[in-house]
Amino acid sequence: MNVRKAKHGTLLTLVFSVISILYLYPIALVVLNSFKKKAYISKYPFKIPTEKMFVGFENYVRGIEKTGLIPAFGWTLFITVCSVAVIILCCSMTAWYIERVHITISSIIYIACLIAMVVPFQMEMYTLSKIANMLGLDTPWGIVIIYLGFGAGLAVFMFTGFVKSIPLEIEEAAMIDGCTPIQTYFQVVLPIMKPTCITVAILEAMWIWNDYLLPSLVLDTKKYKTLSIAIQYLKGGYGSIDMGAMMGVLVLSIIPIIIFYLACQKYIIEGVVAGAVKG
Repeated sequence: MNVRKAKHGTLLTLVFSVISILYLYPIALVVLNSFKKKAYISKYPFKIPTEKMFVGFENYVRGIEKTGLIPAFGWTLFITVCSVAVIILCCSMTAWYIERVHITISSIIYIACLIAMVVPFQMEMYTLSKIANMLGLDTPWGIVIIYLGFGAGLAVFMFTGFVKSIPLEIEEAAMIDGCTPIQTYFQVVLPIMKPTCITVAILEAMWIWNDYLLPSLVLDTKKYKTLSIAIQYLKGGYGSIDMGAMMGVLVLSIIPIIIFYLACQKYIIEGVVAGAVKG
């Protein structure tokens, strides 16, 4: 029995190792090609750069200059940080209310959040674009509200699952000590929610940071560009693309989110498992 388990464990490790390599291979190709001359990227995309192909950081510099990457990075960082913060604050408080106040409106809010998780974005994107323009939400601070709407479904679902695991006696003790409901939430409940908060932050940040469709539909791109939109400006006329510069800015754009993920990854499993508790 132990031998069989060991064999199965080794086989699964091998299978998942191969799958991981296949997932990482395209990223490795982008990094390798970002150091090649433009002519060699299309001609020899799978070769390691030789001395003849190697251009150092020239593609990176050209990409930054052509796309205006620095302002785009600033707007993307602003939108991502603000959106994630608003989602965590509003959705964790909503989940706490849903789980602790058992009235009809609580059930309606929860069902609405579940429905929002499964409705395809494509069904509402054109209407959303028109309404956002009418309400003046075509700005970096306006799109934060829109991201709250789209990110609330998953966040409320995960936070609700976690709140079910928090003993009610802890909150009752805080009330006895003189805490108001708001003080109980911020001083007792929210700190306990830390693992799920970080998990939700990672999931939402990866989505918002890499999102292209929503900012391109909502934002006034003449004034505000995210990284995803700025990268598209490397496409020239008649389908021409500066592949070298594009590879360079693609590498630069994924570095911050990878660092954020690696710094917080230890909380992912803990938060997901905690959010899966059934009432």
